[in-house]
Amino acid sequence: MEYFDRHQGGERAILVNVHVNMLQDLDVEEFQLLAKSAGADILENLTAQRQRPDPKLFIGSGKAEEIAQAVQLLEADLVIFDHALSPAQERNLEKIMKCRVIDRTGLILDIFAQRARTHEGKLQVELAQLEHLSTRLVRGWTHLERQKGGIGLRGPGESQLETDRRLLRIRMGQLKDKLEKVRQTRIQGRASRQKAAIPTVSLVGYTNAGKSTLFNLLANSEVYAADQLFATLDPTLRRLDWEGVGPLVLADTVGFVRDLPHSLVESFKATLEETLEATLLLHVIDSNSPEIMEQIDAVEYVLKEIGADIPTLRVYNKIDQSGEAAKIIYAKENVPDRVYVSAHTGEGLDELKRAVQESLVGQLQPYQLLLKPAYGKLKTQLYQLHVVQHEDYDDEGNLLLDVLIAPHQLEQIIRQLHLPLHDILGQHATQFERRLEEFEAPSP
Repeated sequence: MEYFDRHQGGERAILVNVHVNMLQDLDVEEFQLLAKSAGADILENLTAQRQRPDPKLFIGSGKAEEIAQAVQLLEADLVIFDHALSPAQERNLEKIMKCRVIDRTGLILDIFAQRARTHEGKLQVELAQLEHLSTRLVRGWTHLERQKGGIGLRGPGESQLETDRRLLRIRMGQLKDKLEKVRQTRIQGRASRQKAAIPTVSLVGYTNAGKSTLFNLLANSEVYAADQLFATLDPTLRRLDWEGVGPLVLADTVGFVRDLPHSLVESFKATLEETLEATLLLHVIDSNSPEIMEQIDAVEYVLKEIGADIPTLRVYNKIDQSGEAAKIIYAKENVPDRVYVSAHTGEGLDELKRAVQESLVGQLQPYQLLLKPAYGKLKTQLYQLHVVQHEDYDDEGNLLLDVLIAPHQLEQIIRQLHLPLHDILGQHATQFERRLEEFEAPSP
């Protein structure tokens, strides 16, 4: 059972940006893109200045009348504010404007409802909608709720309101139970991956930064990707073999946005848990965006809010538009900090793969290994990691493998198979152990 039917046609909308001195000015272009993503037909974009929000209308009464005249003149169906409005402010504005009024939270909720595709995504959206609606339930019964009750005054309005509230509480409880089952299923899946020592790499970033396009390129997949906000809501996981790393799980997640309503963060915990449990985060950034720093800050704020203290590699996407060259920038030796790519053209893909390798397993080093015929399992594992560069045989029939691999990863594989390190590395064993000590030494 779903409580909300989506409006199919494009509603004629007037957008209202209010610049309040005590609040951060919001991006007008992003607000328009949000409205278009919801399917609104934008008639006009109005702006207003306020020293502080008006408790009754958020904006001044004169500005409210001006918007009401524009609604009547343009025959608008809807007025959308790029700020959070209280239920009372929404009701008061609707009385003046004689049409529906929604705020930024309601707009984002509507987009989420349109984008949700899986059962889990729909559950999460409905829960967020009901939590938003529960504070506004009084709207239809305002004139009756003012009655104090008592003998002769316990009218149908009061009982209906309580019934609605009770039904909402029951439905929200059911949704939370279902989402908890989804969460438990995800925990079991993560536990099995961790038991198999398979790393998880999660793509995070501002909405419309190109995460899903990059995901499709890396995973050779066909996840829905579009030039619109919140094209992806449901987490998508793919297991793939990453050169130099071996098997890993790649996860695509919901895009972040400034002033994302807290109820949405709460409702999407199951989605965001894939981020919390990741081995490495790829923070995908639109390098062509004029608001690039604000978008980076918004993503990092949400990550901090959900407690995602995880190694992060910044991926500056859309270099085909920004004019940047494909490259890796290192924070310090052997530690990648950011990489420049184009998910659209594939430029920088090799650099990204190498940066992920180095972030997960360390700096890759060339080695020549001598494998006796009995060391077949080691050969198999090295080929599964895609680290073998060349293969040959010596006069005694031993296999010679040229590999490109992180020292500690090679050492771990050899020791797990209980094979003699010095036999395999020969004269390079001492040098290898020295490099290994350098790798394991704590940073000053």
